[in-house]
Amino acid sequence: MPRPRLASVHALTPLARFGGVVASGLRDVTHDPEALDSSGFWAVVADFEGRLTCARFGDVRSQPVPAPVPGRWRGPDRGDWTSSLDRAAYVDGVRRIRAHIAAGDVYQANLCRVLSAPLPVPAPDGTGSDVDALTALLARGNPAPYAGTVRLPAHGVEIATASPELFLRRAGELVESGPIKGTGRTEADLLEKDRAENVMIVDLVRNDLGRVCATGSVTVPSLCAVEPHPGLVHLVSTVRGRLGASVRWRDLLGATFPPGSVTGAPKSSALTIIEALETAPRGPYCGAIGWVDADSGRAELGVGIRTFWIDRGTGRAPVLRFGAGAGITWGSDPEREWEETELKAGRLLAIASNREPVTGTDTGTVTREKTDTYAHESAAAYAAASGRTAS
Repeated sequence: MPRPRLASVHALTPLARFGGVVASGLRDVTHDPEALDSSGFWAVVADFEGRLTCARFGDVRSQPVPAPVPGRWRGPDRGDWTSSLDRAAYVDGVRRIRAHIAAGDVYQANLCRVLSAPLPVPAPDGTGSDVDALTALLARGNPAPYAGTVRLPAHGVEIATASPELFLRRAGELVESGPIKGTGRTEADLLEKDRAENVMIVDLVRNDLGRVCATGSVTVPSLCAVEPHPGLVHLVSTVRGRLGASVRWRDLLGATFPPGSVTGAPKSSALTIIEALETAPRGPYCGAIGWVDADSGRAELGVGIRTFWIDRGTGRAPVLRFGAGAGITWGSDPEREWEETELKAGRLLAIASNREPVTGTDTGTVTREKTDTYAHESAAAYAAASGRTAS
């Protein structure tokens, strides 16, 4: 049985999709960040554990995300999802992080779990397990400003992301990050703990960018803004700076990765605690996913949250994975933190399992407007560069 499955994987051509831009015509794949300072349009995926994949495409054009086509995506059964940490283990992990905070080892740490479910065997042409078809479903059911597809089957990268969070946006020397900390069903659910956590991570991001930005150029234009998303709200801040002379992508990623919002503060201590408590690698979840246009000096990388990826492994059926986590501080209630991971996962797992999203108050209006604006601006920029007219 492995042979038909392998054939169906390679029937899916390499592709990257971000907002209103789609890239095809794969030219090159490398794991060297120096390539991002060369030329061309690159799709970029950085795993949380540090593996970087950069794919250069030759054909970049404006194109809206296609409407979902029945049967193009066949997700796992809703009851087949399992978690790397069950409720008891996650709650215990929160308590252990609070003990580390009490001991002065760390101020905040992000505790995550990876959910997995087997995928049905796809058709010979790849129908049923195409992440771009999943992206189409997510665009309808959970619009997000940093959503996209990276499909590189031969290189083990098949990702559909509905990320709401900006890791890095770059325009020449200017660089910006948009850390998210604080989640609730509505604004009324947000606690003082959420705002304190956001401020803490903003300080971390300022420090990260300060390592590669000109002295005095790092600012915080927006702090703890409430941003609606489908089914929930987040606190979002903006950190901005001007890169120093001769800063290359290797330097920028080295100073800022992994993203501060999904690690903790101090980052080095949080990473040590994460490694001890989490039982599965995060992979692209909590990493970075996006694009770099080396010719124009522009780039946009989202934090790899609200992200699905297919793990085909070797000699086994394909598995769909998804991550969910929460930032833990001294003020965290262990049961509430578990419920936050459930809130973040529930809507998206329903979509991936071919079920309608959970019902309730739709708080995603601003997100859809932001997503539509981002898609139009992206398409317009690349259309102008190629002499086309954006639609």
